Amino acid sequence: MLEPELLRSYVFVAEALSFSSAGRQLGVSQPTISQRIRRLEKQTGRQLLDRDTHGVTLTESGEAMLSYARRILSAIDEAHAYFAEPHVRGRIRFGSADDLALTHLPGILREFRRNYPSVNLEVTIGQSGALLRQLNTGRLDLIYVRQDPDVSQGKVVRREQFVWGAHRTLHIKATEPLPLVTYQPSSHSRGVALRALEAAHRRWTITCTARDITGILAGVRAGLGASVFPLSMMPPDLVVVGEAAALPELGNVDFVLLENQASAREPLTALSTAITQSAVTMQGAGTT
Repeated sequence: MLEPELLRSYVFVAEALSFSSAGRQLGVSQPTISQRIRRLEKQTGRQLLDRDTHGVTLTESGEAMLSYARRILSAIDEAHAYFAEPHVRGRIRFGSADDLALTHLPGILREFRRNYPSVNLEVTIGQSGALLRQLNTGRLDLIYVRQDPDVSQGKVVRREQFVWGAHRTLHIKATEPLPLVTYQPSSHSRGVALRALEAAHRRWTITCTARDITGILAGVRAGLGASVFPLSMMPPDLVVVGEAAALPELGNVDFVLLENQASAREPLTALSTAITQSAVTMQGAGTT
């Protein structure tokens, strides 16, 4: 049987045409390399290298062995990689709220893809309500969405404070209607904002309606009005506004994982665990 250690040493010698160079690259002595090549030649019954005072050349059998050795070592490396990776396979149809997709999620998914390359990940970005409907109809396996803290549904990954955010150039007067940048009707944050304003008897007017977080940010950055953000997700170019503008407190928001119980458990559990552990790491680092 051809030993991988001998084949690897032979490939280094054959490519460098030098025993000393091969030894340096493999971290062994030149005599050790010479011994390995002699053992390989004994196993094959062929002379693989011609050695003289001018250097090293490959024989015809040596050329053939170089080709075989490369293929054998490549197959061995592939086998090691296969069995070294976590043996999780399958498909996950994953849905995420769009603000999470622009902030916390990319790093999590990048790390998950690196750790579980055999899992086929299909990602849908949207509003929490729409994603929940897709989960309930079996079109998604796992969703990461916003939810009111008093809703005991799913697994709470993180809890954040909702705040009013606006561009620093926007001057909001307590005596005038609040210019509001918000999602289209039925969105979670729109409902939170309007309920809080109505409860506080604070006048408001919708100046910009958007379908996604990029539209919300465009409207707020243009100075069209204020909007609602989880505190850690508010971009640094925006500022928190509140008491001076007579704006009511908004309370908290939960980010939760909801699962399709009919979906394959192993890949789903792997992604759910990755998201949960990431949240713990962020909190431990002082990020909320």
